Amino acid sequence: MDLLPRHSLLLLLALTVHLQAAAMPAPPVAAPLQLRFYARSCPRAEAIVRRVVRRRAALDRSVLPALIRLHFHDCFVRGCDGSVLIDSTPGHPAEKAAPPNLTLRMLDVVDDAKAAVEKACPGVVSCADVVALAARDAAAMAGSVRYELPTGRRDGTVSSAAEVNLPSPSASFAEALAAFRSIGLGVVDLATLLGSHTMGFCHCGLIVDRLYNHSSATGSDPTMEPGLLAVLRHRCPPHTVVTPQNESRDAIVPMNFVAPLGPFGLDNSLYPSVLAGRAVLQIDQELASSDIARGIAAMFATRPGNFRRQFARSMVKLGSVNVLTGRQGEVRLNCRRFNS
Repeated sequence: MDLLPRHSLLLLLALTVHLQAAAMPAPPVAAPLQLRFYARSCPRAEAIVRRVVRRRAALDRSVLPALIRLHFHDCFVRGCDGSVLIDSTPGHPAEKAAPPNLTLRMLDVVDDAKAAVEKACPGVVSCADVVALAARDAAAMAGSVRYELPTGRRDGTVSSAAEVNLPSPSASFAEALAAFRSIGLGVVDLATLLGSHTMGFCHCGLIVDRLYNHSSATGSDPTMEPGLLAVLRHRCPPHTVVTPQNESRDAIVPMNFVAPLGPFGLDNSLYPSVLAGRAVLQIDQELASSDIARGIAAMFATRPGNFRRQFARSMVKLGSVNVLTGRQGEVRLNCRRFNS
């Protein structure tokens, strides 16, 4: 069956050329981020982080999507500088106090990894690098998405809840793309990184408007497949309201009801759901509203190898957003507070 009846041959050719290029080895990242940055100063740093992530994932597989999400939330505000890890102080709410960050999980995994590298190499490895390395290891453990990650990030010295402006789960395609472009990422990165939404669970409060309060005559989002709508309405009552006080107790549903690797596996299974109108989050379903994003989704739906390769490339690109290096920032001794 033709999944893309509206697409021209030129668009398909352009997508094919792009994804063929994505399959090629990534170009080297310009200094000062470097592959094996800690080869001399802390040669076991990457292995130590990997060991901590593997140990925690053996106890709880939900570690894996949580670490990937944590990296994204860190990099989207002020760049990848570990600022999302900072605890609030009286009168100064930090990034993790902002509503989009209230349900971040597994920050203690970063604490454990940081403590382990501090024991081996005191004051050398930044918290920002620990977050990025942990996300890389989580992608490999969740779905065999493997990539080399340049390191050398420094930790930021500012963390403010007021600066957190992540794209909303109910964002339109145009709004999501504008948010990604504001940090130097593009439509391919958007379509690719949203693929991680096949992992984990979603709070009902984030989708209740799609189910009951939509502007359509039925009150529900007409782009949602009726079978999925029925399931979600059964599991998410109409009175669901999310506030910072109750969000952690809100009912949850799988991010993707058709996930061959289960809720904590990373694969290309979100894309068939998008094409069938079965994406749980509005921001994911919006991929079908754009010709080029729908074309990318169709390509990934049938070519898992292309998805894995592009996900690796987009994660490296994400991890390079507005990084601090050299003498900028600091190397925190405790990821939850600034050195001074």
